[in-house]
This record gives sequence, structure tokens and C-alpha cells, in this order.
Amino acid sequence: MEVAMSLLMFYEYLSKVERLLEENNEVELHVYLEDMHAADIAEVLENLEDDQQEIVFGLLSTEKATEVLEEINSEQFSDILKNLTYEKKVELLENMSQDDIVDKLSELPESRQQEIIAFLDYEDAADVKELLIYEEGTAGRSMTKDFVSVRKNFSVYYAIETLRAIAPDAETIYYVYVTDNSDRLVGVISLRELIISSPNKPIDAIMNENLITVNVHDDQEDVAKVVSKYDLLAIPVVDDDNVLRGIITIDDVLDILEEEATEDIFKFAGASETEMYENDDTLFERVKNSVVSRLPWLIITIFGGLLSASVLAKFQGTISANATLAMFMPLLTGMGGNVGTQSSTITVRNIATHVIEGTGILRTLIHEISVGLFVGIVCSVLVGIAAIIMKAEFHIAIIVGISMWANMTTAATIGTIVPLVFKKIGIDPAVASAPFITTTIDLTGLSIYFSLATFLMTSL
Repeated sequence: MEVAMSLLMFYEYLSKVERLLEENNEVELHVYLEDMHAADIAEVLENLEDDQQEIVFGLLSTEKATEVLEEINSEQFSDILKNLTYEKKVELLENMSQDDIVDKLSELPESRQQEIIAFLDYEDAADVKELLIYEEGTAGRSMTKDFVSVRKNFSVYYAIETLRAIAPDAETIYYVYVTDNSDRLVGVISLRELIISSPNKPIDAIMNENLITVNVHDDQEDVAKVVSKYDLLAIPVVDDDNVLRGIITIDDVLDILEEEATEDIFKFAGASETEMYENDDTLFERVKNSVVSRLPWLIITIFGGLLSASVLAKFQGTISANATLAMFMPLLTGMGGNVGTQSSTITVRNIATHVIEGTGILRTLIHEISVGLFVGIVCSVLVGIAAIIMKAEFHIAIIVGISMWANMTTAATIGTIVPLVFKKIGIDPAVASAPFITTTIDLTGLSIYFSLATFLMTSL
């Protein structure tokens, strides 16, 4: 429902903007754009022609234009800047937060990065260059250097005066960070505590020394987990010497969570983020990216299928003796794949949310095996009854029922163990994707089915 409403609003915005452009009614369009949210304007811009984009962006106030630049993608960011005057480029870039500039520049060629950095003042340019040095996906790359800090020997009065002077350029002022003379982080003060404290009181007497920090080299996903765990609005980023290098704010954490979730979903499906298209991507580029992304896992699946075929070849005599067995192969492999995918999905999520730690590993394994065991019993009874209704011989119904139970229990076990093993050896558990899990379960399921059938049919 919310998605449908969002789409309706988008089409309403787009149609209104296009109509005002056709009517050449720039006055009304300017008023309309100023009432829109920057994210909505960015979305509309992506669906306009280049000349229309230039007109719309030119009608925005400086504040609104800055907000829109922070919302659009890197390529569009670069294209829009090219059409602006030197003075306008300098003004807008000066108003943008450093982490947003870095986010846009990181996806552009280095030569274009240097062209845009040249429009920044010396201090901002140095800060942006420093942030670009850090590896992609680390706290250092995600942080901003626009933060508020005071010395621990300041008085509350002097700290508030300092805050007034630098607050306009800061990303957030909810937390005031306290450093020593070597810029090492020693404490933090909330804005509320600073305001209500006596003006003559020293900062080190009211600061909180129980700090929650992250290192510049920490993975951004770990940063997001820390912020979520402690319900922070921002978190300080320090280097190996505990020198305060920047902060990561809650809005950046939300972006990180979205990025990581998207990455995990693609991995789990045996694909990659290269399949996230831009509106101006050609059909050839889209097809090429999808093929390159999906083909490796599908090739692995082919080899898995060939192994399954070799299993069937091994039991060709059993199949020839009773062709009815072949009727239930798709059902057994399909149900096993479903159970395995369910278990692996739950396990990967629990790993991501740190539910699986210490004794949680054994508890999760026992839980998923137990689930597979009991749903297997229910499904095996249903399948056995269905086999009899379908006129299968009684011993075939027994074979199918027992195989279903064994296959679903095994599938739940594999779906749980594979992500845990991947985590143990340092591989992203999300890589334990559906193609890998289902291929493995197909092999084990068919082996169980025909081994049991051969044994029982030989014994009877």
C-alpha cells in the first residue's frame, strides 16, 4: 500500500513538473519545486530529458539545490555540475556535507574527482582527499569531518561560544566531542548537558568518559550494528592512536544498512549489485551486467546437475525396475530445496544480527534440525497418503514417505551448517546462496531416495 502511494505521488510530481515545463511557467514551477522534498525532486530529475533537468535545477534555491545534489546519483551529480557556472559550483559544493561529496566522487573516474575537488576551498579539499584514501566500505570512507569538538580544559561558557562559531558547518551538534591537546578523544557531552551546566564549570568535570567508538578501518556494516545496538545519533571515528578523525551520523548508517542489505540479497540469489540499473543504461549494458553477474553461480549449478545425473545413472537399474519412483523425484528435490533455503535464510539473518554467537550456534543448529525433523514427519505422511491415492504400490509409498522425511531433515541441516561454516572460515555467509544450497540438497536428496529404494526393494 505504501509503495503504491509512493508511486502515485511520484507520477503526480513528474506530470506536474512536465506540464509546467511545457507551459514555460517558470514562476509557478519554482514555487512548486520549493515545496517538494529534495528526494522527490531528485527522483523527478532522473526521468527528465537533459535540457529539462538543466531548467529545473536552475530554478532551485541554493539550499534546495544543495539538498538535491546530495540525493542524486554520482553520474547525474557530475553532469549537473558541468552545466553550472564556476561561482555556482563553488557555492553548492561548499554547502554540501563532506561525506556526501565523497560518496558521489567515489563512483567517478579519478580525473573527474580531481576536477570537482578543485572547486573546494583548501581545507575542504584536504578533508575530502583524506576521506577518499580510506578503503571503500570502511568507517573512514563513510565518516564526515564536519563535527563539533572542544578541548577538555575549556569552560562550559567557552565551549558554548566555540559551538556557536562552528555549529553552522557541523553535520550534527547533538554530541560535542572532547579531545586533549593531541586531538585524542577523551570524552563526549550531550548538547542538553552542555546547556544546563554552570558556565564556569570545566568540560572535563561534566564529560562522559565511557566512550563508544569505531576505528577508521572498521567495516561499515559493523559500524551500523554498533550504532543500532546503542541507539546513537552519531558515533565518533578514531584512528589507531585514538585521535578523533570524524563522525558517522544516523542518516549515513541508514544508507549503510540499505547498501549492505541490498548486497546480501543479491549474493543470496547468486547475483550481484551490477544488476542495479540506471535509467540511461542501454539494453546491452543491462543484459551484459546480468549475464556476468549470474553466470558463475549457474555454471556451478550445471556441474551440480551433472553430479545429480551421475547419481541417477548409478541407480538406473532401480528406476528401470519401478518407473513409479521417477514420478516423485521433482517433489522430493523441490521440497528439500525449499526447506534448505528457509533454514539458510534464517541462519544468515541470525548471523547478521549477532544472534548466533557462542552457545547460539549450537542452539540454532538444534532448532533448525528439529524443525526439519518435524515438518519432515508431517510432509512424509501427506506424501505417503498421496502416493497411495495415486495408485502407487504400498512399498513405494513407504519409500517416498521415509525419503521425504530424511531429505527435509538433511536439507534443514545443510541449510544451517553451510552459512555457519562460511562464517567460520571468513567468507560472507550470504554467499551461501540459493543455487549452492539447492544443488547440494538435490545431490543428497536423490542419493537418499534411491539408496533407500534399492535397499528396501532388494529386501522385500
